[in-house]
Amino acid sequence: MTASLKSPPQTGIDDFLQRRHELLIGGKWQPAASGATLEVSNPAIGRVIAHAAAGGAADIDAAVKAARAAFENPTWRLMSPRNRAALINRLADLIEANADEIALIETLNNGMPLLGARHFNIPIAVDLARYQAGWAARLGGETLQPSLPGEWHAYTIREPLGVAGLIVPWNVPFAMAVNKVTTALAAGCAVILKPAEQTPLSAVRLAELVQEAGFPDGVFNLVTGTGAEAGAALVAHPDVDKISFTGSTAVGKTILAASAASLKRVSLELGGKSPVIILADADLERAIDAAAQGIFANSGQVCAAGSRLYAHRTVYDRVVAGVADRARRLTIGSGLEPTTQIGPVISPAQQTRVERYIESGRKSGAEVVVGGNPLAREGWFVEPTVFANPDPKADIVTEEIFGPVLCAMPLETDDLDEIAKLANSTTYGLAATIWTRDIGKAHRLARRIKSGGVQINTTFSLDPVLPFGGFKQSGIGRENGREGVESFTELKTVAVDLNAY
Repeated sequence: MTASLKSPPQTGIDDFLQRRHELLIGGKWQPAASGATLEVSNPAIGRVIAHAAAGGAADIDAAVKAARAAFENPTWRLMSPRNRAALINRLADLIEANADEIALIETLNNGMPLLGARHFNIPIAVDLARYQAGWAARLGGETLQPSLPGEWHAYTIREPLGVAGLIVPWNVPFAMAVNKVTTALAAGCAVILKPAEQTPLSAVRLAELVQEAGFPDGVFNLVTGTGAEAGAALVAHPDVDKISFTGSTAVGKTILAASAASLKRVSLELGGKSPVIILADADLERAIDAAAQGIFANSGQVCAAGSRLYAHRTVYDRVVAGVADRARRLTIGSGLEPTTQIGPVISPAQQTRVERYIESGRKSGAEVVVGGNPLAREGWFVEPTVFANPDPKADIVTEEIFGPVLCAMPLETDDLDEIAKLANSTTYGLAATIWTRDIGKAHRLARRIKSGGVQINTTFSLDPVLPFGGFKQSGIGRENGREGVESFTELKTVAVDLNAY
């Protein structure tokens, strides 16, 4: 802990960790119907720190029924947009008031540095909630003028979809949960939140704050459990109107297939293999700092991480050396240590996965500029690694690793079409970054890149007003902005023949 944090009492956190973490269904806390629990670990020490209920199909069914009843209840369905927004803003206030505690829970369960959790992720969650609250009173349709004979009054309206199943990942669990929950609630839906099985603790704390904010029982429900049981049951349930999922492309494909039976609406924010393009005239110091931050932040466990670096041949050696130098100087350790800059990956399975990719990169002939070595310490850590000159078809270049591993390749051309071809050479299309002082060139290149988001001369730009999502196998739909909240609504057209009156 540092002086910039209001130190939460450790006994309070200990009490929270030792508590029975149950499911919240219809306003009541209860164990899983099976009585099963999940072990919850701290990845920095590799040990179990808590247990959470392992909900299954029966619990999902109960949660869906509770959500449906709450959605149809006039208390929620007919609540004014102003009052809906007031509840969401009350939740944002409670998150802000409990930010130190939530950040500590997030660090203990996810492993991220505490300063990042407290001063980046939790404030983002507050901003997202307040932004989404504003949409409650701004959702609407438009008046239309048909060309049919006679006189007509025609208009569109937006109505909430109904019951939404929200499935969030383990890499930024609290902020993503808050965003999905408040977006759906702003639209007027009732929700079931299913956090990742590895990181359920901050979702439990969110559920407590939702209750404290005063939302009607059943409007928000929490079912912790595995993806294979609770997640699959939520996706397959015929009375769920929408699934909003953030996670891997492989799981997203199974969700899309499973949703076909009921034709439920689906939003998928999936994987990425995002290119960072540094042209010869770029501000190299800023670009190098940003490239390092873009791959090593959160131990590389970011869907939009800039994991492919393309630098113009004339600056390539300087860029690679600069990023490698920053990787060497990163302090690796527990997120609770104030000097830690890069924490562990989430699990031993993820550690093994990343290390296998690193070994595969070695075998494919790529040069290891820095890192790539197993770390002999407790917990699940991966050394920040930079590969140079890999085979463009190697799996470290084409597949999402989701760890602190960067592949750096030289640009041998100034032709924007050829550069874009390299940027577009994977099945993903989530984000891309361009560094150049030539703004015309930047805009022309941005148009050629097949990506849901393009940043120019900046790191990843996360703001509630900016729609976020991917092209190709990086997903379907968008979060944030108008597009995000409208994805939780259905558009209805009403046409009245005025000549009939």
